[in-house]
Amino acid sequence: MLRDRFNEALKESMKAKDQRALSTVRMILAKLKDKDIEARGRGVTTGIEDGEILGMLQGMVKQRQESIALYEQGGRQELADQERAEIEVIERFLPKQMSEAEVQDAIKAIVAETGAASLKDMGKVMAELRARYAGQMDFGKASGLIKQQLSGG
Repeated sequence: MLRDRFNEALKESMKAKDQRALSTVRMILAKLKDKDIEARGRGVTTGIEDGEILGMLQGMVKQRQESIALYEQGGRQELADQERAEIEVIERFLPKQMSEAEVQDAIKAIVAETGAASLKDMGKVMAELRARYAGQMDFGKASGLIKQQLSGG
């Protein structure tokens, strides 16, 4: 389903002569092709699933956010603005991000469902979060919240 949205966005940005969107969607499609090729090594012949695609998109956003910080430190505002524009395009394909309270509630529910009791169970909780909420939360932040909860904080 996401693949169709990428191709549709590519056509729309061409028609609208939106160069930023066009180059960003092309970049997404190139990264997706790389991921599909990489997945063939794992025996996946139909291409990666939407959940993996959402993770890829989140990674692309995070990479750009890191670049923005570096560009701003170096006084390269035009490059930081370009990265922000790319983030806007990428985020069009991501589902609505969960608030911190929603993430906390999701973690509590999964901890209760899985019977997680200690930090040893963290992987189990993370795997379930990724399966249910791919693309909807920052799993780096969620990891810290899980540690807090499992260590009794």
